[in-house]
Amino acid sequence: MPPAATPPAWRLLARQLRPQRGRLAVAGTLSLLGGLVGLVQPAAARGVLDSLTTHRPTAAPALLLAGIMLAGVALNALGSYQLQLIAETVVRRSRGTLAARLLRLPVPEFDRLRPGDLISRVTSDTTLLRAATAQALVGSATSLLLTLGALVAMLLLDPVLCGVTVAVLLLVTVLSGGLFPRVMRAAKQAQTVLGELGALLDRSLGAFRTVKANGLEPQLTAEAAGAAERAWASGSRAAAWETVAEALSALAVQLAFLAVLGLGAARVADGRLGVTSLISFLLYLVYLGPLLSQLVAGTGLLQRGLAAVERIAEVERLPVEPLTPTPLAPEPLTSEPLSTAAPRPPRTPPRTPARLAFQDVTFRYPDRDHPVLRDLTLDLPAGGLTALVGPSGAGKSTLFALLERFYEPTSGAVTLDGRELRDWPLTELRAAIGYVEQDTPVLAGTLRENLCLGAPGDVPEAELRRVLTLTRLDGLTATLPAGLDTPLGERGRALSGGQRQRVAIARALLRRPRLLLLDEPSSQLDAANEQALREAVAQVARSTTVLVIAHRLATAADAERIVVLDAGRIRAVGTHTELLARDDLYAALARTQLLAV
Repeated sequence: MPPAATPPAWRLLARQLRPQRGRLAVAGTLSLLGGLVGLVQPAAARGVLDSLTTHRPTAAPALLLAGIMLAGVALNALGSYQLQLIAETVVRRSRGTLAARLLRLPVPEFDRLRPGDLISRVTSDTTLLRAATAQALVGSATSLLLTLGALVAMLLLDPVLCGVTVAVLLLVTVLSGGLFPRVMRAAKQAQTVLGELGALLDRSLGAFRTVKANGLEPQLTAEAAGAAERAWASGSRAAAWETVAEALSALAVQLAFLAVLGLGAARVADGRLGVTSLISFLLYLVYLGPLLSQLVAGTGLLQRGLAAVERIAEVERLPVEPLTPTPLAPEPLTSEPLSTAAPRPPRTPPRTPARLAFQDVTFRYPDRDHPVLRDLTLDLPAGGLTALVGPSGAGKSTLFALLERFYEPTSGAVTLDGRELRDWPLTELRAAIGYVEQDTPVLAGTLRENLCLGAPGDVPEAELRRVLTLTRLDGLTATLPAGLDTPLGERGRALSGGQRQRVAIARALLRRPRLLLLDEPSSQLDAANEQALREAVAQVARSTTVLVIAHRLATAADAERIVVLDAGRIRAVGTHTELLARDDLYAALARTQLLAV
């Protein structure tokens, strides 16, 4: 993630918690009341001791002490439960917001980032945020207040002994104060390395068969082990600093106990302090021990949470694509979760085909020095089939990326129906386009779910069957054990490459697009299915503008117009017969595929 000006981490955490401030106040109050009840226990215990030493009845003081203990347990339990609920709410909201933002990242941003690292921010970093919310922030604040309350009670019992206690505690606090920033730095480094490990696994598992086929397991295992080792080293440093801080706090209590025991015994001996008062003071000191331990542990957890919230904030600052005509600025950490999907529009009758125009379009990818498209001008009428051909790297897929507004032209304009694409709301623009990628992704789920993905409204069974027949998937459904409701496995592993390709085409057709973009749709089809696809595309082109990238010129031969691209420029436009006669590049491509006649 690029560095950017950001508020301090504690302020980012406060923004995350702001919507829960009312519930936090209630939970904190319950915890504080439970702690205050605990502060009364030494005094109640002193009453029991006084009754024993003066031979008075002890039943009432003992019942009072028992009641105080039960009340303290109940209040602490209620406060803890409320804190856990608040933490879960904060994490749920943060995860929902992050997931929605990741799904709405612009394509250039996504291309720049690593998916595995982004996933770790939604999962492991938000888990640390939970600890910072429930166990650290409120717990530490409550422990601090109760510590101050205990010191006040000790001050009322004996100012001299309280002064000794405070002096010891302050000395150790100064010594341990510089440790916690180191915990935060080490924790953030550990989370960063965990993100790298996630990115490595995402890349490896995404190409699992390639890894197996090339024997890459030892190499990738070593890389994963190295990342895990670096995460362990950073986590160990954070744990070491936390351990030192906890040891110092325990040492402070022990030193204070010894000092109070020695000085207190002397004060009892000369009559300036009663025995029961000394016992009560020591009980308060013992009561301080867990409070200080909780305060130190909570501060350590808080440092880890602050490191996590900084990484979460980096994602929160990423730009997102708007779902509405109004451009959406990056939301602050206090924003409500973004909707993960735009509402599906109602089904409408088939729409008119789109008219396209490219006017002096030049485009350069952000990480490249030279343009991919150069001063490209092209007018495509509504309806019909247009094929884009040319050598690899000529800019064919880039044209599709511009039409989907995955990228914006460096200069020039692209229009649909005479309206510049940047003036179209993204949801409206993409609802008008059906896009079939070259790698034809199929998602985990049933065949029906994959086919209807992105279709407007509920797809009638008759239309679904019509598209299945058109794309020759009807034979496939007949062989599946549950028909359309058969799960296809992760990434559609139950299907062949050609079947996945036809599923992607059927999915695009069910969107009822005005413009259909096909990126090499026949690359994984056999001859019979390729011919069937050509017939289906020709049928669709009667009511839809179809733009197809064709490396196999047999796909392009029937097109009304063929656009030959070379080095980002248009060489020629014409039919198959015309281009064979007057364009050397097209004729050479045709000869290599035995299509020159």
